[in-house]
Amino acid sequence: MANTKSAKKNVLVNERNRTRNLRYKTLSKTVIKEANLAIESGHEQAEALVRSTLRTLDKLVSKGILKQSTVARKKSRLAIRLNKKVSA
Repeated sequence: MANTKSAKKNVLVNERNRTRNLRYKTLSKTVIKEANLAIESGHEQAEALVRSTLRTLDKLVSKGILKQSTVARKKSRLAIRLNKKVSA
């Protein structure tokens, strides 16, 4: 248990940040999964859904939730999957 007043405050701040980050990370997994499902099913709105997914991922980088290289990898894989489906 925290001994000093500042350490007790830090415990509260860390918990608040942890729950916020968890919510955003869950959101990122959800939008990526939805985009992948739209691509695989050949949904007509797949391209728009992928675009909004990319926008969401970029926002997570700017908030500092995910690292830029992680998001770049996820965006690249989504784009490759979409382009394969569109060209086929």
